[in-house]
Amino acid sequence: MDLDVEVLDTTLRDGAQASGVSFTLQDKLSITERLDELGISYVEGGWPASNPKDLEYFSKVKELGLSRSEIVAFGSTKRRGTRADEDQNLGAILSADVRTAVIVGKSWTLHVKKVLGVTLEENLEMIRDTIDYLRAHGLHVIFDAEHFFDGYREDPEYAVKVLRAAEEAGAERLVLADTNGGSLPHEVARIVQEARRSVHADLGIHAHNDSGNAVANTIMAVVEGARHVQGTVNGIGERCGNADLIQVLPALVLKMGLRALRSDAPREDQLRGLTALSRHVYKLLNMQENPYQPYVGSRAFSHKGGIHIDAMLKEPRSYEHVDPELVGNYRRITISELSGRAALLNEARRLGLEVDKDDPALGKALEEIKRMEAEGYSLEDSDATIRMILMRNLGISADQLGVIYWSVNVSREEEGDVESIADVIVRFGHQVRHGRGRGVGPVHALDSAMRSAVGKLADELSGVSLVNYKVSVVDSVEGTASKVRVYVEFSDGQRRWSTTSLSRNIVEASLGALVDGYNYVLLVDRVKARGSRQA
Repeated sequence: MDLDVEVLDTTLRDGAQASGVSFTLQDKLSITERLDELGISYVEGGWPASNPKDLEYFSKVKELGLSRSEIVAFGSTKRRGTRADEDQNLGAILSADVRTAVIVGKSWTLHVKKVLGVTLEENLEMIRDTIDYLRAHGLHVIFDAEHFFDGYREDPEYAVKVLRAAEEAGAERLVLADTNGGSLPHEVARIVQEARRSVHADLGIHAHNDSGNAVANTIMAVVEGARHVQGTVNGIGERCGNADLIQVLPALVLKMGLRALRSDAPREDQLRGLTALSRHVYKLLNMQENPYQPYVGSRAFSHKGGIHIDAMLKEPRSYEHVDPELVGNYRRITISELSGRAALLNEARRLGLEVDKDDPALGKALEEIKRMEAEGYSLEDSDATIRMILMRNLGISADQLGVIYWSVNVSREEEGDVESIADVIVRFGHQVRHGRGRGVGPVHALDSAMRSAVGKLADELSGVSLVNYKVSVVDSVEGTASKVRVYVEFSDGQRRWSTTSLSRNIVEASLGALVDGYNYVLLVDRVKARGSRQA
């Protein structure tokens, strides 16, 4: 398949060098499968000479049956004073049994003299011998010119000599690396232009993000003729990270209209798995997702301001640069004190309710939201709380859970563990039930007690569980008497919803959010069953 730009993902090699990042062998194989599904040309599996896990990866990855991605092995030029056929690093690449090797070599005179401790000519010979050796064994070679932009600024003649030495030895791709990540887009553009005039092989770009320009530098390099780009999923990498392929790919495919993926799907369908890929990598690394990450963040297509929301509902392009569905994300209309009637009207319609835009209930609901946020609530992420306010003001009702009594006892015996026991008495219609629960903390115990009670009262609540719980202090200046805001996310296996509650007592706030989460299910199910405002 002819591509305009080929992509090399180095998440498993350069990304693994990030502080706090450690991939298991299974993690690496799982990510490889996802990259293959996406259509990434090359997956840099690791440095086989560096550790046994990487070497095992190259053996196990052959069992995956990849159809689109080629696995490549990374290594450095041979050691000084050794022959290529004696170099363990190069021997490990051959043992990895790959078709293509990525070889990094020095292109900055400072590194050649002070880090490698060799002469400039010796460095060129090391590059030639390494590539000659791999080519003689039938491998294709991608040459990464480390620190190329720093080296070119200091000694452009020598930096170009490095590229020519690699090209003459048989390297098919010459990758210009901004290893320190300090180059600016206009510098990258100029240097790529000049490098193109000096060599014949295809150029590539490997950008680090230390100045916050890795994505911009990558795109500028492509604009100036680079036909090979390297980066990592979510931009993970050493220090400030690498160019984020999650941002680079939409720029290449959706913005620039380039063929950058080995995919037979229409261009508008090629990146629909991008958000899932990003979140999969975050999950494997147990890293917090960046809600503001372009394209895939949970807030990337989130609209809050009333004027913006009104415009969005009329014409999505008015405040969105791409359709979120093209990258597997979705639009969020968040409701807060800044929102207007249009946002509430949209929420009503999402519930299947036919509501007139001039209905006074919308205004009442909006006033209630503003009043609650003035008290310290934060409602924009609490969709269930918002919907309950809306339905209440629209006159929609259903039998609700009410807590008649609750208590939590926290105790610890000498040398024992802390244990919490909660009791609740819950009313539902004419029924009253008692629930008891144990937990590692008071909220855990309360949740167990509530589930024990409500499961006996309403069948639709039996599968509901708490999946996320957060607490924040609203007015910390009051110390231990401060208000606390609790956010709770629920799931029944099919859908998710969230509630929030506020109190000076953390247990009371938690219980309020728990009860609202259960009552939301009862209200929404009633709306669905009756299908009208008169539910």
